[in-house]
Amino acid sequence: MTRTYEPAKTPEDLARLFVERANARDAEGLAELYAPDAVLAFPPGSVTAGREAIRAVLERMLEHAELPFQVEEPLPTVRYGDLALTSTRPADGTGGRVQVARRQPDGTWLRIIDRPETPA
Repeated sequence: MTRTYEPAKTPEDLARLFVERANARDAEGLAELYAPDAVLAFPPGSVTAGREAIRAVLERMLEHAELPFQVEEPLPTVRYGDLALTSTRPADGTGGRVQVARRQPDGTWLRIIDRPETPA
């Protein structure tokens, strides 16, 4: 049975939905926040390409994660047409998290590039 997930109606929704699904240890739900051809810079120093590969990496991440994650302070979103650059100020002091999201034909948003950790 395929589960239906709440879509991101704005680029800013993606961070909240990520935290909710991570705290539920739902790797499949996390992967649904990414476009099929998305790129994730995780684990640090690596690049993971494609939704299925991202799901597998996030599944491993959740096995070792100290939960719960907290919704982090968002920085202003920068938009250019159907693209949006989002970022948050990490609570764990890793320096910054940045993502590029793309509006889908139905008006929802998915991550296409995600760099969850940058040096402080």
